[in-house]
Amino acid sequence: MKTLQELKAIKEAKQGQINIRFNPDTAEAAVKTYILVCGGTGCTSNHSWEIMDELRKLIDDAGKKDEIEIIQTGCQGLCAKGPIMVVHPGNVFYQEVKPEMVERIFNEHILGGAPVDEYLMVEELTNGEKIHYVDSAFYNNQLRLALRNCGKIDPENIDEYVARDGYQALAKALCEMTPDEVIQTVLDSGLRGRGGAGFPTGKKWLFAAGKRGEVQKYVACNADEGDPGAFMDRSILEGDPHSVLEAMAIAGYAIGANQGYIYVRAEYPIAVDRLKIALDQARDYGVLGKNIFGSGFDFDVDLRLGAGAFVCGEETALMTSIEGNRGEPHPRPPFPAVKGLFESPTVLNNVETYANIPQIILNGAEWFSQYGTETSKGTKVFALGGKVNNTGLVEVPMGTTLRQVVEEIGGGVPGGKKFKAAQTGGPSGGCIPAKSYDVPIDYESLKAIGSMMGSGGMIVLDEDNCMVDIAKFYLGFTVSESCGKCTPCRIGTKRMLEILEKISEGRGELEDLDRLEELAKYIQANALCGLGQTAPNPILSTLEHFRDEYIAHIVEKRCPAGVCKALLNYTIDPDKCKGCTKCARNCPVGAISGAVKQPHVIDTSKCIKCGTCMDNCAFGAISRK
Repeated sequence: MKTLQELKAIKEAKQGQINIRFNPDTAEAAVKTYILVCGGTGCTSNHSWEIMDELRKLIDDAGKKDEIEIIQTGCQGLCAKGPIMVVHPGNVFYQEVKPEMVERIFNEHILGGAPVDEYLMVEELTNGEKIHYVDSAFYNNQLRLALRNCGKIDPENIDEYVARDGYQALAKALCEMTPDEVIQTVLDSGLRGRGGAGFPTGKKWLFAAGKRGEVQKYVACNADEGDPGAFMDRSILEGDPHSVLEAMAIAGYAIGANQGYIYVRAEYPIAVDRLKIALDQARDYGVLGKNIFGSGFDFDVDLRLGAGAFVCGEETALMTSIEGNRGEPHPRPPFPAVKGLFESPTVLNNVETYANIPQIILNGAEWFSQYGTETSKGTKVFALGGKVNNTGLVEVPMGTTLRQVVEEIGGGVPGGKKFKAAQTGGPSGGCIPAKSYDVPIDYESLKAIGSMMGSGGMIVLDEDNCMVDIAKFYLGFTVSESCGKCTPCRIGTKRMLEILEKISEGRGELEDLDRLEELAKYIQANALCGLGQTAPNPILSTLEHFRDEYIAHIVEKRCPAGVCKALLNYTIDPDKCKGCTKCARNCPVGAISGAVKQPHVIDTSKCIKCGTCMDNCAFGAISRK
């Protein structure tokens, strides 16, 4: 067990080398070379562990163990360029590193002092200009609060977290503040839940704080992130797990709870492993357990692994699952702050919400509330994906426009294609059309245009995306993930999906649009939980902003984006066809005929619309409409 004084000594001893990573201007003070290799899920799946193995071998062979240190970090954000390796001092950023590149980097840069230019990260802007990492718009246009440590520290080393003021907020709360002062600070900060609904975090804590010491209470963390394309919470747990543990202990002190639970997906093995390591370290240091910092406050955290049910992201279903029962939602009220886990008052926040807490307590409410908008304070983390050059993890102040995120941070839409929409909020969200490209990203603005913040997935769509198909994809996900407890969700979403399938296959009628809207409003009003109530959002938003595409599918029997297979027709332009026969030779059903060096023809009655002919044509003679 460490005393507060011992933690401060660890911080002072470790702080110098940590500062080199956060403040490149301090490079002259470096006594070692630090090689940071991304150990997030994206980079490890691309064999970043092999890069570290090769580095260790080279360091051993060179006898440089005392001079060079390898640090496995969490996600560094720019997933499109992974695996990522950053060398300090110098803040030299290598992209798409392969094991066979490591020896050259080691010899020429680590030992020789000359970075290997051809391996450095170079960002190409939409105007064709190329810039290096240090000037990268991807990083320079972000404000990292929740992600402040991700990609910079070793998440498996508690000392590195301590060196970044880790557990100082907990010490401040326990030794200098009353529980009510902690809650008031969170209230004054304006922090709202980052899990989707945006309920004020301080209010939730306030509701659960009544009768401290009289009843058992719990603090829970929702790490059951299940939206397609979302990986914000996973990345924080992989890159900075102690921030969540510290925040939960602060919440426990504020409401009078001594036990916490983190409900995390079993499909997140790296996050789970690092949480286990962090828990062991925190208990060993005494920042979890009995009599923390000699304050008389006891608090510990246990893990519960979820089996991958999307509905368990809903708070009542999550708590039911923690209790060992089938994860199904329950009617509210009573709300969890009054009757939650094991029928006791419970505070439940998601990972990103907790990640902000230590900095709010340490720096004060005004520090946090200076960022963002009047009603949406702070920053928001997004998993930026889809049709965008710089896919990855980004964090921006609330109120940043969608255009800024996509164009400046995301590097724009690739291939010269036009931005069409952005889907936010996952299956519970909606599509933001190009006409709303300059909408500020905050809770109220997104709700006003039929979308929502959600947990933070942001999928960029271009002109090649069919909005009927997008709506069908998200609704299909909801149908598969519905727990089936209530009829509106179990049956209603299935009927809506059948109508969408009918439209995408060219069998739709204009009356189907009225049926979709009628069903959507009924499900919104009558489904038991948030999963069902928000399930129609992708359909309603696409109907509102892209009704013309639905009409084209129904009336013209045409998919404007060329996506819906049943409505496609492949044709060969006789002026472009060279008669090479490659398309005919590769057609799996023999639907293409023609003599050598003569224009070929597709028999549409035989064509199965697989697109193989188009993929194999070297002359651009085949098109689909």
